[in-house]
Amino acid sequence: MNMKEHILAALREQLDCWEELLASLREEEIIAPHFDFDWSIKDVIAHLWGWQQISIARMEGGVKDQEPKFPTWVTELGAVWEEDADLTNARMYQNIHDQPWSKVSQNWREGFLQFLESGNKISERDLLDSDRYRWLRGI
Repeated sequence: MNMKEHILAALREQLDCWEELLASLREEEIIAPHFDFDWSIKDVIAHLWGWQQISIARMEGGVKDQEPKFPTWVTELGAVWEEDADLTNARMYQNIHDQPWSKVSQNWREGFLQFLESGNKISERDLLDSDRYRWLRGI
């Protein structure tokens, strides 16, 4: 198994673990506040989906060898979204918090699968080369 296959398999395992955990919970447990700022599990998954959209845009940019096409909510923040995580996180929360759990979980799952699919399309060399895409700035 090459490194790309290993990474994608590990990500798929993580998806399976998350799905198993979430399936074991009642919706009341998922939407109840548990964390700082009264966030629920739903809010955390929605938050992960927000950052997932950014990762998908980057991965698809890599596949197409072009600048990422970020979601509108990201581009509306201007150039500061990468430097100001608090601002970006607040916008995500504002955009997603009121969505029902069924929509949040569907978006997150579909996004995870889309990310894996895009990962399958990019070459291992390009996936692992942090200097390959200038828009990543070596991250």
